[in-house]
Amino acid sequence: MRVKQGYGGLDRFRLIAAVLVIAIHTSPLLSFWEAGDFFLTRVLARVAVPFFLMVTGQFLLGRQVEEKKRISKFLRENLLLYGIAMLLYLPIGIYAGHYRELTVGKLLRMLVFDGSFYHLWYFPACLLGVPLVYMLEQRLGRKGAGITSAVLYGIGLLGDSYYGLIVNVPVLSELYEWFFQVCSYTRNGLFLAPLFLLLGACLGERRNEGRDRRIGYLALAVSLLLMTLEAFLLRYWKLPRHDSMYLFLPAVMWFLYPVLLEWGGSPSRGVRKLAAWMYLLHPAMIVVVRGAAKATNTSAFLIDNSMIHFAVVTALSAAAAWAVSMSLTTGRQFCRNRCREENTVSFLQGSCRRNGQENQNRKAVRTRAWIELDRAALRRNVEFLTSRLTEGCELMPAVKAEAYGHGAVLIARELSRLGIQAFCVASAEEGITLRKNGIKGEILILGYTHPRLFPSLARWDLTQTVVDYSYARLLERYGKGISVQIGVDTGMHRLGERSEHSKLIGQMFQMFRMGRISVKGIFTHLCAADTMGEQEQAFTKKQVERFYQVLEVLQEQGIRCPKFHMQSSYGILHYPELGGDYARIGIALYGVLSTKKDTEQWKKFLSPVLSLKARVATVKELGAGEAAGYGLQFVAGNPAKLAVLTIGYADGVPRSLGKGVGSVLIRGKRAPIAGLICMDQTLVDVTGIAGVRAGDEAVLIGRSGEEEIFAGDLAEQAGTITNEILSRLGARLERIVVER
Repeated sequence: MRVKQGYGGLDRFRLIAAVLVIAIHTSPLLSFWEAGDFFLTRVLARVAVPFFLMVTGQFLLGRQVEEKKRISKFLRENLLLYGIAMLLYLPIGIYAGHYRELTVGKLLRMLVFDGSFYHLWYFPACLLGVPLVYMLEQRLGRKGAGITSAVLYGIGLLGDSYYGLIVNVPVLSELYEWFFQVCSYTRNGLFLAPLFLLLGACLGERRNEGRDRRIGYLALAVSLLLMTLEAFLLRYWKLPRHDSMYLFLPAVMWFLYPVLLEWGGSPSRGVRKLAAWMYLLHPAMIVVVRGAAKATNTSAFLIDNSMIHFAVVTALSAAAAWAVSMSLTTGRQFCRNRCREENTVSFLQGSCRRNGQENQNRKAVRTRAWIELDRAALRRNVEFLTSRLTEGCELMPAVKAEAYGHGAVLIARELSRLGIQAFCVASAEEGITLRKNGIKGEILILGYTHPRLFPSLARWDLTQTVVDYSYARLLERYGKGISVQIGVDTGMHRLGERSEHSKLIGQMFQMFRMGRISVKGIFTHLCAADTMGEQEQAFTKKQVERFYQVLEVLQEQGIRCPKFHMQSSYGILHYPELGGDYARIGIALYGVLSTKKDTEQWKKFLSPVLSLKARVATVKELGAGEAAGYGLQFVAGNPAKLAVLTIGYADGVPRSLGKGVGSVLIRGKRAPIAGLICMDQTLVDVTGIAGVRAGDEAVLIGRSGEEEIFAGDLAEQAGTITNEILSRLGARLERIVVER
């Protein structure tokens, strides 16, 4: 089953799940077909809450850095939302008499397990289940936490759908009666939530694993059929005390969730908000509809007709959710605008906050020299490159060298939002930086890691390239279960064992059988795919043949490689038919190619992501014959004006562009570089540009007015390739993501 990029499928199913929850509370088919309504509300709709829990598990739990901080933030936010929801439903609960004879024990049970209103039990379930799973994973590991959660779910089953099996067993019935003094149902954060939180975390980590689509859908259909049969048999035998938990429900969710991931598409924050507010507000809409029906004497139409009742409640819930979402969005936008105007506060996580990090981004960026990253351009590039992949192949972007100068953490975060879950870097240090900034998924280190850093590979869950057999033995001797991918040298003669060596297969066989390293893949690199000459095409074809021969021999030896890949940027563009599980996309991801010529050839499909800009610090007037800059390399033949830019070779601008070789854009016009480029400043001749003054924006890479300078232009002028120009952009350049 191929998983497409993005989490749009999850977001769309949130709406479906919210409607299913409304169905549970309104029974749409009850007036017409009791068995059908039972199937809809007590079988099919029971996937809704486990789905919500699995989404939470995927994006919150797992072997990630700063997990404790994210969980703490999640708990604070949901505790606040839970409090708001309790206040919202407090008048309704009082009117309905829910809080009569309220004792301290009942209050604690309501707050910790049951929720203050019938649908609010989901909030305490999350608030209890998430820290419980985190604690279990810390103490028992993922496997131990899974077993414990399955046992807890089994205990919950006996207090839910299978209650009839133990009600006449004295010891068990007494134990469960004690449970029901503490919590009204076992569908709560202790018994139900942990298992589905863990399932979501596991499936989220495995989303890039290839699966057969037909088998996946067949397994889903069979498991759903078995759960349906289970539910009707339990109903026939009158065993359930409640019917939220089934034996086959985890199996249904295990096969359903990958299907939803496969739907793919772009994530939608608006859809997520709409679904959340529909879930939160629909009981209030039920009260509104019933009150209106009673007041207008239309109960026979609005209430007794269950389908109309369901439709009206759903429509009102959607309308109310949309109104609330729009109101909150408008309020946030007002706060943002106010923050910009005052220049003293920033909008951060829904509130204005003085001296916040967001304010630093908005105020400090664009003051000296900076890089702008076009989010829309990055998304378009991802979509185009993905469209050229073969079935089952996923992008594994190269974010090494600060994502080719763009900023590794910023780019990886944007790519993660687009659903990409695998990255490659050059060093362990680069991988650790990504982990420290919360980047999930596989991170493959393409280069050598010194044995002294092996503990970091295990600690930060990084995948190390095996550069040769002796290196594999070093990793094995470390003995900490490090994940690796095996490099194969098919002709570049860089890293990896040579594919034509007779001993290669025997050594690889031993690598796969080593018990202390976990082989997650095997790959090679096409070193001539950037040129389509006859000799280069023949060499690339030979590399591909050698690589597949290695895979075939391994398969004959009974070894199935988990993942294999060979594609890079030029490989995708020139040889899109080549297969694999990953494409290690590099320079093309950023909308440019290594040369100006190649960039021009693909400019209809690839959009440059990066713009490089600086400020005019001051403007100097020179008389005829006056010189400026180091070595007095610029001499004014006539009266001239020079603008001093706040950027130099320490920021990555090639010094070879000086003395008029290169130029910049100011006020939509080209200004040649005057004299030698300094470490921190650059002089440009603005004699022919009217009105240039301090504070003006100068564009070194990017567009100004109708003019544009590409990274390939600088590379051609400097006698190098685009990759080098971008990768050498300095760390002190501030980087900001912008919308265009």
